[in-house]
Amino acid sequence: MPSIFTKIINKEIPAKIVHEDEVCIAFHDINPQAPIHVVIAPKKEIRSLADIEKGDEKILGHLLTAASTVAQKLEIDKSGYRVVINTNDDGGQTVFHIHLHLLGGRALGWPPG
Repeated sequence: MPSIFTKIINKEIPAKIVHEDEVCIAFHDINPQAPIHVVIAPKKEIRSLADIEKGDEKILGHLLTAASTVAQKLEIDKSGYRVVINTNDDGGQTVFHIHLHLLGGRALGWPPG
């Protein structure tokens, strides 16, 4: 069964998209945890960071580049932001299609969670 992110990628479910290219899509999270909360997901379905395969490093690197691009578009690149990958149940992953969370728009505390 396709993930909700695959359905967004295939335009079966609407999303507020802020970036899309041949490798990934970035859209505003429907349950934001910060004033700016964007999800960045690859178009290739990869279950989690624990499931990456040889060759996926190009996709993962591209996701980080996309995060930088989105941060610039949303004008949080200078003030700062956080990039998070939740992995599996204990890591807080709820959608099993690897993705980054780009969080910003306010000072973010540490430690998280």
